[in-house]
Amino acid sequence: MVTIFVHHDGQTEQVTSIDRAWLSPAAGVNLWVDLAAPSIPEALVLSDTFHFHPLSVEDAMSSRQYPKIEAYDGYLYVILHGIEIQAAEHRFATHDVDFFLGPTYLVTVHDGDSRSIAELRDHATRNPKILSEGPVALFHRIVDRMVDHYVPEVEKLENRLDELEEAIFDNPSPALARQILDEKREVASLRRIITPQRDVIARLARRDFVDISTEMSFRFRDIYDHLVRIADDALIFHDRITGMLDAHLSNTSNRLNEVMKVLTVVSTIFMPLTLLTGAFGMNVPLPRFPGSDAAQFWWLTAISIAVTVVMLGFFRRKRWI
Repeated sequence: MVTIFVHHDGQTEQVTSIDRAWLSPAAGVNLWVDLAAPSIPEALVLSDTFHFHPLSVEDAMSSRQYPKIEAYDGYLYVILHGIEIQAAEHRFATHDVDFFLGPTYLVTVHDGDSRSIAELRDHATRNPKILSEGPVALFHRIVDRMVDHYVPEVEKLENRLDELEEAIFDNPSPALARQILDEKREVASLRRIITPQRDVIARLARRDFVDISTEMSFRFRDIYDHLVRIADDALIFHDRITGMLDAHLSNTSNRLNEVMKVLTVVSTIFMPLTLLTGAFGMNVPLPRFPGSDAAQFWWLTAISIAVTVVMLGFFRRKRWI
Protein backbone atom coordinates (compact mmCIF):
# COMPACT_ATOMS: atom_id res chain seq x y z
CA MET A 1 0.00 0.00 0.00
CA VAL A 2 1.30 3.43 -0.97
CA THR A 3 0.32 6.47 1.11
CA ILE A 4 1.35 9.93 -0.03
CA PHE A 5 1.25 13.12 2.03
CA VAL A 6 2.21 16.54 0.76
CA HIS A 7 2.58 19.67 2.90
CA HIS A 8 2.37 23.13 1.38
CA ASP A 9 0.97 26.51 2.40
CA GLY A 10 0.75 25.39 6.02
CA GLN A 11 -1.56 22.44 5.25
CA THR A 12 -0.99 18.70 4.90
CA GLU A 13 -3.14 16.66 2.58
CA GLN A 14 -3.17 13.08 1.39
CA VAL A 15 -2.93 12.63 -2.36
CA THR A 16 -3.00 9.69 -4.72
CA SER A 17 -0.11 10.54 -7.04
CA ILE A 18 3.24 12.33 -7.01
CA ASP A 19 3.97 15.43 -8.99
CA ARG A 20 7.60 15.30 -10.12
CA ALA A 21 7.83 19.06 -9.54
CA TRP A 22 7.51 18.43 -5.79
CA LEU A 23 10.96 16.84 -5.79
CA SER A 24 12.59 20.17 -6.53
CA PRO A 25 13.59 22.33 -3.53
CA ALA A 26 12.11 25.31 -5.37
CA ALA A 27 8.63 23.79 -5.12
CA GLY A 28 8.43 24.67 -1.42
CA VAL A 29 6.66 21.46 -0.42
CA ASN A 30 7.44 18.59 1.97
CA LEU A 31 6.59 15.14 0.68
CA TRP A 32 6.17 11.89 2.59
CA VAL A 33 5.66 8.65 0.69
CA ASP A 34 5.02 5.55 2.79
CA LEU A 35 5.22 2.09 1.22
CA ALA A 36 3.73 -0.54 3.52
CA ALA A 37 4.40 -4.09 2.29
CA PRO A 38 4.63 -2.79 -1.28
CA SER A 39 3.96 -5.01 -4.25
CA ILE A 40 6.38 -5.05 -7.16
CA PRO A 41 4.34 -2.50 -9.18
CA GLU A 42 4.04 -0.23 -6.13
CA ALA A 43 7.80 -0.49 -5.50
CA LEU A 44 8.48 0.92 -8.98
CA VAL A 45 7.94 4.38 -7.51
CA LEU A 46 11.41 4.03 -5.96
CA SER A 47 13.17 3.59 -9.27
CA ASP A 48 10.83 5.24 -11.78
CA THR A 49 9.74 8.33 -9.84
CA PHE A 50 12.60 9.02 -7.44
CA HIS A 51 15.35 7.30 -9.47
CA PHE A 52 17.03 5.86 -6.38
CA HIS A 53 20.20 3.83 -6.85
CA PRO A 54 19.42 0.18 -7.74
CA LEU A 55 21.47 -1.12 -4.81
CA SER A 56 19.46 0.89 -2.27
CA VAL A 57 16.21 -0.20 -3.93
CA GLU A 58 17.34 -3.81 -3.76
CA ASP A 59 18.14 -3.49 -0.06
CA ALA A 60 14.80 -1.80 0.61
CA MET A 61 12.91 -4.70 -0.96
CA SER A 62 14.95 -7.27 0.94
CA SER A 63 13.27 -8.77 4.01
CA ARG A 64 16.29 -8.61 6.33
CA GLN A 65 19.11 -6.11 6.46
CA TYR A 66 21.16 -4.87 9.39
CA PRO A 67 20.98 -1.19 10.40
CA LYS A 68 23.18 1.07 8.31
CA ILE A 69 23.34 4.52 6.72
CA GLU A 70 24.71 5.34 3.28
CA ALA A 71 24.99 8.61 1.39
CA TYR A 72 23.93 8.48 -2.27
CA ASP A 73 23.79 11.28 -4.78
CA GLY A 74 21.05 13.60 -3.51
CA TYR A 75 19.70 11.49 -0.65
CA LEU A 76 20.52 9.43 2.43
CA TYR A 77 19.56 5.77 2.66
CA VAL A 78 19.00 4.51 6.22
CA ILE A 79 17.97 1.10 7.55
CA LEU A 80 16.74 0.84 11.13
CA HIS A 81 14.82 -1.79 13.06
CA GLY A 82 11.58 -1.49 14.98
CA ILE A 83 9.93 -3.85 17.44
CA GLU A 84 7.10 -5.83 15.84
CA ILE A 85 3.49 -5.47 16.98
CA GLN A 86 3.63 -9.08 18.24
CA ALA A 87 6.70 -8.25 20.33
CA ALA A 88 5.02 -9.41 23.57
CA GLU A 89 4.74 -12.89 22.08
CA HIS A 90 7.87 -13.04 19.95
CA ARG A 91 9.98 -10.96 22.32
CA PHE A 92 12.71 -9.21 20.35
CA ALA A 93 11.51 -10.01 16.86
CA THR A 94 12.18 -6.93 14.74
CA HIS A 95 11.46 -5.69 11.25
CA ASP A 96 13.32 -3.44 8.84
CA VAL A 97 12.26 0.13 8.21
CA ASP A 98 14.01 1.71 5.24
CA PHE A 99 14.28 5.49 4.84
CA PHE A 100 15.13 7.50 1.73
CA LEU A 101 15.81 11.02 2.99
CA GLY A 102 16.04 13.80 0.42
CA PRO A 103 15.93 17.61 0.53
CA THR A 104 12.15 17.80 0.15
CA TYR A 105 10.95 14.26 0.69
CA LEU A 106 11.02 11.22 2.94
CA VAL A 107 10.23 7.78 1.57
CA THR A 108 9.63 4.96 4.08
CA VAL A 109 9.50 1.28 3.19
CA HIS A 110 8.44 -1.40 5.68
CA ASP A 111 6.44 -4.60 5.99
CA GLY A 112 3.29 -2.90 7.29
CA ASP A 113 3.85 -3.63 11.00
CA SER A 114 5.53 -0.37 11.97
CA ARG A 115 3.58 1.15 14.86
CA SER A 116 5.69 4.31 14.79
CA ILE A 117 4.86 5.07 11.17
CA ALA A 118 1.21 4.09 11.60
CA GLU A 119 0.79 6.51 14.50
CA LEU A 120 2.22 9.45 12.56
CA ARG A 121 0.44 8.49 9.35
CA ASP A 122 -2.93 8.54 11.15
CA HIS A 123 -2.30 12.06 12.46
CA ALA A 124 -0.46 13.56 9.48
CA THR A 125 -3.43 15.38 7.97
CA ARG A 126 -4.82 16.54 11.34
CA ASN A 127 -1.49 17.83 12.63
CA PRO A 128 0.34 19.87 9.97
CA LYS A 129 3.38 20.22 12.24
CA ILE A 130 4.34 16.61 11.52
CA LEU A 131 5.47 17.55 8.00
CA SER A 132 5.86 21.31 8.34
CA GLU A 133 9.37 21.11 9.84
CA GLY A 134 10.74 19.19 6.88
CA PRO A 135 11.74 15.64 5.96
CA VAL A 136 14.60 15.44 8.48
CA ALA A 137 12.30 16.38 11.36
CA LEU A 138 9.75 13.81 10.17
CA PHE A 139 12.52 11.22 10.00
CA HIS A 140 13.50 12.13 13.57
CA ARG A 141 9.91 11.78 14.79
CA ILE A 142 9.63 8.27 13.36
CA VAL A 143 12.99 7.12 14.71
CA ASP A 144 12.26 8.61 18.13
CA ARG A 145 9.03 6.64 18.39
CA MET A 146 10.73 3.47 17.19
CA VAL A 147 13.32 3.75 19.96
CA ASP A 148 10.62 4.57 22.53
CA HIS A 149 8.88 1.29 21.68
CA TYR A 150 12.00 -0.61 22.72
CA VAL A 151 11.76 0.57 26.34
CA PRO A 152 8.66 -1.45 27.40
CA GLU A 153 10.10 -4.60 25.82
CA VAL A 154 13.41 -4.14 27.64
CA GLU A 155 11.50 -3.72 30.90
CA LYS A 156 9.55 -6.92 30.21
CA LEU A 157 12.82 -8.74 29.61
CA GLU A 158 14.20 -7.43 32.90
CA ASN A 159 11.09 -8.68 34.72
CA ARG A 160 11.49 -12.12 33.14
CA LEU A 161 15.10 -12.25 34.29
CA ASP A 162 14.05 -11.32 37.84
CA GLU A 163 11.53 -14.18 37.83
CA LEU A 164 14.15 -16.61 36.52
CA GLU A 165 16.59 -15.61 39.26
CA GLU A 166 13.97 -16.32 41.92
CA ALA A 167 13.00 -19.64 40.32
CA ILE A 168 16.61 -20.84 40.24
CA PHE A 169 16.76 -20.89 44.05
CA ASP A 170 13.08 -21.17 45.04
CA ASN A 171 11.79 -23.70 42.52
CA PRO A 172 14.70 -25.26 40.60
CA SER A 173 13.86 -27.59 37.74
CA PRO A 174 15.63 -28.97 34.65
CA ALA A 175 13.36 -26.84 32.42
CA LEU A 176 14.98 -23.67 33.75
CA ALA A 177 18.12 -24.29 31.70
CA ARG A 178 16.09 -24.11 28.49
CA GLN A 179 14.38 -20.89 29.60
CA ILE A 180 17.72 -19.30 30.51
CA LEU A 181 19.21 -20.20 27.13
CA ASP A 182 16.11 -18.82 25.35
CA GLU A 183 16.51 -15.50 27.14
CA LYS A 184 20.22 -15.48 26.34
CA ARG A 185 19.44 -15.90 22.65
CA GLU A 186 16.94 -13.03 22.79
CA VAL A 187 19.46 -10.73 24.49
CA ALA A 188 22.06 -11.62 21.87
CA SER A 189 19.52 -10.72 19.17
CA LEU A 190 18.85 -7.39 20.88
CA ARG A 191 22.57 -6.59 21.00
CA ARG A 192 23.02 -7.45 17.32
CA ILE A 193 20.32 -4.93 16.41
CA ILE A 194 20.95 -2.15 18.93
CA THR A 195 24.72 -1.84 18.45
CA PRO A 196 24.72 -0.99 14.71
CA GLN A 197 21.55 1.07 15.17
CA ARG A 198 23.33 3.12 17.84
CA ASP A 199 26.23 3.68 15.45
CA VAL A 200 23.85 4.90 12.73
CA ILE A 201 22.25 7.46 15.03
CA ALA A 202 25.70 8.49 16.28
CA ARG A 203 26.65 9.52 12.74
CA LEU A 204 23.50 11.63 12.50
CA ALA A 205 24.21 13.20 15.90
CA ARG A 206 27.77 14.06 14.81
CA ARG A 207 26.52 15.78 11.64
CA ASP A 208 28.50 13.49 9.34
CA PHE A 209 26.04 14.50 6.59
CA VAL A 210 25.35 18.03 5.35
CA ASP A 211 21.59 17.43 5.27
CA ILE A 212 21.52 17.28 9.09
CA SER A 213 21.37 20.73 10.69
CA THR A 214 22.82 21.57 14.08
CA GLU A 215 19.36 21.67 15.65
CA MET A 216 18.49 18.23 14.27
CA SER A 217 21.82 16.82 15.41
CA PHE A 218 20.87 17.78 18.97
CA ARG A 219 17.60 15.86 18.60
CA PHE A 220 19.39 12.81 17.25
CA ARG A 221 21.83 13.05 20.14
CA ASP A 222 18.90 12.51 22.51
CA ILE A 223 17.92 9.35 20.61
CA TYR A 224 21.54 8.24 20.69
CA ASP A 225 21.54 8.54 24.49
CA HIS A 226 18.48 6.28 24.68
CA LEU A 227 20.13 3.68 22.46
CA VAL A 228 23.31 3.81 24.55
CA ARG A 229 21.28 3.02 27.66
CA ILE A 230 19.51 0.15 25.91
CA ALA A 231 22.86 -1.21 24.69
CA ASP A 232 24.26 -0.98 28.22
CA ASP A 233 21.18 -2.77 29.56
CA ALA A 234 21.64 -5.51 26.97
CA LEU A 235 25.25 -5.98 28.08
CA ILE A 236 24.16 -6.14 31.73
CA PHE A 237 21.41 -8.63 30.84
CA HIS A 238 23.98 -10.80 29.07
CA ASP A 239 26.18 -10.87 32.18
CA ARG A 240 23.18 -11.59 34.40
CA ILE A 241 22.06 -14.49 32.24
CA THR A 242 25.58 -15.94 32.21
CA GLY A 243 25.64 -15.73 36.01
CA MET A 244 22.17 -17.30 36.24
CA LEU A 245 23.20 -20.19 34.03
CA ASP A 246 26.28 -20.79 36.17
CA ALA A 247 24.17 -20.58 39.35
CA HIS A 248 21.59 -22.99 37.94
CA LEU A 249 24.22 -25.53 36.91
CA SER A 250 25.94 -25.17 40.28
CA ASN A 251 22.63 -25.54 42.10
CA THR A 252 21.78 -28.64 40.07
CA SER A 253 25.22 -30.09 40.78
CA ASN A 254 24.84 -29.40 44.51
CA ARG A 255 21.43 -31.07 44.59
CA LEU A 256 22.90 -34.10 42.80
CA ASN A 257 25.74 -34.19 45.32
CA GLU A 258 23.24 -34.11 48.19
CA VAL A 259 21.34 -37.03 46.69
CA MET A 260 24.54 -39.00 46.13
CA LYS A 261 25.64 -38.27 49.70
CA VAL A 262 22.39 -39.64 51.12
CA LEU A 263 22.59 -42.74 48.95
CA THR A 264 26.22 -43.26 49.96
CA VAL A 265 25.35 -42.97 53.67
CA VAL A 266 22.51 -45.47 53.27
CA SER A 267 24.77 -47.90 51.37
CA THR A 268 27.54 -47.54 53.97
CA ILE A 269 25.12 -48.22 56.85
CA PHE A 270 23.77 -51.35 55.20
CA MET A 271 27.22 -52.83 54.55
CA PRO A 272 27.83 -54.08 58.16
CA LEU A 273 24.17 -55.05 58.46
CA THR A 274 24.45 -57.16 55.33
CA LEU A 275 27.61 -58.76 56.76
CA LEU A 276 25.86 -59.65 60.04
CA THR A 277 22.74 -61.09 58.44
CA GLY A 278 24.77 -62.94 55.83
CA ALA A 279 27.16 -64.47 58.37
CA PHE A 280 24.46 -65.73 60.70
CA GLY A 281 22.39 -66.95 57.80
CA MET A 282 25.10 -69.43 56.66
CA ASN A 283 24.52 -73.16 57.15
CA VAL A 284 27.69 -73.58 59.20
CA PRO A 285 28.12 -73.67 62.99
CA LEU A 286 28.66 -70.18 64.47
CA PRO A 287 28.87 -68.93 68.05
CA ARG A 288 25.36 -68.65 69.37
CA PHE A 289 23.90 -65.78 71.28
CA PRO A 290 22.49 -66.56 74.72
CA GLY A 291 18.95 -67.86 74.66
CA SER A 292 16.79 -69.69 72.16
CA ASP A 293 16.78 -69.43 68.39
CA ALA A 294 14.12 -66.74 68.64
CA ALA A 295 16.35 -64.72 70.96
CA GLN A 296 19.13 -64.83 68.36
CA PHE A 297 16.93 -62.79 65.97
CA TRP A 298 16.47 -60.07 68.58
CA TRP A 299 20.19 -60.07 69.36
CA LEU A 300 20.94 -59.42 65.64
CA THR A 301 18.27 -56.71 65.51
CA ALA A 302 19.73 -54.94 68.55
CA ILE A 303 23.27 -55.16 67.19
CA SER A 304 22.11 -53.79 63.82
CA ILE A 305 20.36 -50.86 65.48
CA ALA A 306 23.42 -50.16 67.61
CA VAL A 307 25.73 -50.24 64.59
CA THR A 308 23.38 -47.91 62.69
CA VAL A 309 23.25 -45.42 65.57
CA VAL A 310 27.03 -45.48 66.04
CA MET A 311 27.67 -44.92 62.31
CA LEU A 312 25.15 -42.08 62.10
CA GLY A 313 26.72 -40.44 65.12
CA PHE A 314 30.18 -40.78 63.58
CA PHE A 315 28.99 -39.27 60.26
CA ARG A 316 27.35 -36.39 62.11
CA ARG A 317 30.50 -35.70 64.13
CA LYS A 318 32.55 -35.57 60.93
CA ARG A 319 29.93 -33.24 59.39
CA TRP A 320 29.35 -35.62 56.53
CA ILE A 321 25.59 -35.40 57.03
